[in-house]
This record gives sequence, structure tokens and C-alpha cells, in this order.
Amino acid sequence: MTKVELVNKIAAKADVSKKDAEKALNAVVDSISEALSAGEKITLVGFGTFEVKARNAKVGINPRTKAQIKIPARKVPTFKAGKALKDSVAK
Repeated sequence: MTKVELVNKIAAKADVSKKDAEKALNAVVDSISEALSAGEKITLVGFGTFEVKARNAKVGINPRTKAQIKIPARKVPTFKAGKALKDSVAK
């Protein structure tokens, strides 16, 4: 599903204009991004949890040259699905 298709679904289900649905979706995505950037954890009960996890630096191997390369430490966003979401997908 693309962003346009999601906006159309939101507009239909919430009985709002597509423009308002897109504003709402953008506001949600921006809010989640800002919270994760600040290191916060977002929990939507029944849907899931967004959080940031730290990955340690490590040494990897380039598959083409077999040379060792250093992979720097970094932070990555993660999502863990909630029980209600898992149950609805499993049907």
C-alpha cells in the first residue's frame, strides 16, 4: 500500500477530506520521527511499540573482496507489533 492509498483509506474511514487525511497522516509520521530522534519510546496499545536501539560497532567482511571493513556504531529505529495487530494479521 502506498501513502496515497493509505490517505484515501483514512479519508474514507474517518469521513474527512483527502487533504485533511494527508495532514493527519503527516502529523503522525512527523511526531513519531521527532520522538524517536529524541530517544523516546512510543507505545500504541494494541498496535505496537516504536523505539530506538543502539547497534555496536563491529568488523564485517566485504563479500566481493573478502577484505575486512569497520562498521560503525549507530542507532536504528525498531517496531515490535502488539498482540492485537499480530492476532489480526494471523486471521
